[in-house]
Amino acid sequence: MLLGEILHSGVVKLNLNAKNKDEAIEELVDLLVDSGDASPDLRQHLLDAVMEREQTMSTGMDHGIALPHASSDKVDQIMGALGSAPEGIPFDTLDGEPARLVILLILPRHNFQGHVRTLAGIAHLLSNPGFRESIITAPDEKTVLDIVEKAEHQNSLFKS
Repeated sequence: MLLGEILHSGVVKLNLNAKNKDEAIEELVDLLVDSGDASPDLRQHLLDAVMEREQTMSTGMDHGIALPHASSDKVDQIMGALGSAPEGIPFDTLDGEPARLVILLILPRHNFQGHVRTLAGIAHLLSNPGFRESIITAPDEKTVLDIVEKAEHQNSLFKS
């Protein structure tokens, strides 16, 4: 599944309020609940699943990116949320830099092949410095979605 198929305006937030990675994860899980992508009764389960994954190994990457994720038996389709933090959030990243772009993914446990493909596609997009910076500096959520759609459309990796 492509990032553009996962995201919509209800799960994109510019200028996260979070001061640390736990708050960032909570803020993004709340976007999933507030948008209706996840039911309110799943909120704590999703938080616990992502936090447990973070305790195993931080999902802070490099270049100002964090990709917190978890799999769950309680979801049937991939859910995701994206938040930007131009000033950065401490996230235990590989390069020690604060995360300026945080993409949360909740993956159905039964679809391992889909997880690998989705994560690889997102990692490929995020490897482009121009793409990352355009998302971080986007003026609104619609622009973020347009940037993602355009990048996926232009990238030969995603063409059928």
